[in-house]
Amino acid sequence: MPSTEPRLRLAPSLLSADFGALGDAIRAAEAGGADAFHLDVMDGHFVPNISFGPALVAAVRARTRLPLDLHLMIEEPLRYAEAFRAAGGDTLVFHIESHSDPEATIREVHRLGAGVGLAIRPDTPFSAVEAFADRVEQILVMSVHPGFSGQKFLPDVLPKVSAARRRLSSLGSAADVSIDGGITPATAGAAAAAGATFFVCGNSVFTGGPVADNLRGLRAAVTEGSARAVL
Repeated sequence: MPSTEPRLRLAPSLLSADFGALGDAIRAAEAGGADAFHLDVMDGHFVPNISFGPALVAAVRARTRLPLDLHLMIEEPLRYAEAFRAAGGDTLVFHIESHSDPEATIREVHRLGAGVGLAIRPDTPFSAVEAFADRVEQILVMSVHPGFSGQKFLPDVLPKVSAARRRLSSLGSAADVSIDGGITPATAGAAAAAGATFFVCGNSVFTGGPVADNLRGLRAAVTEGSARAVL
């Protein structure tokens, strides 16, 4: 039987890359061993910032074969799911706090052939998404308040990471527990020890040294942290 143990994956966040040399950033991350790319979609309503739309997602899709993990920080993810799937999104992650009905959104994203992720803000309890755990491919625990890059990691969210991992394990699910916000080698290790398997990493990849070296440091940290996990 196939294993239900998810593997540890690093997903550089392109919001932290140099937009003037996005192709170079993608190639450097691929060469450094990235497993996926994370794109933050913000509409200026759900969060007070505006970022990527379908056109930029399509441009990234044309430059990489790695999975694209789209974090839809938007008020109406159901309304825009088809556009972002058509642009090349492999996993569409939407917030339980959004205005779209979660049942309908999950059904539609699956109908479109994409994976579904459910995200929660730092102040939203895991119980808000627990009932949907058997129907999603990812649960995203935000470790910063959504909307801006460069924030510090909030360690108080780690019990939610563990709760999500325990729930998915009890279901025999290989779905990812994703962590997003302030991910560095130190915080990534702590998140891995808590049960995270999918690590969104922005500034720690694209600033402060060669991308490949930064990814190697993160990989070592999550591998070591995962070995310490007691769930």
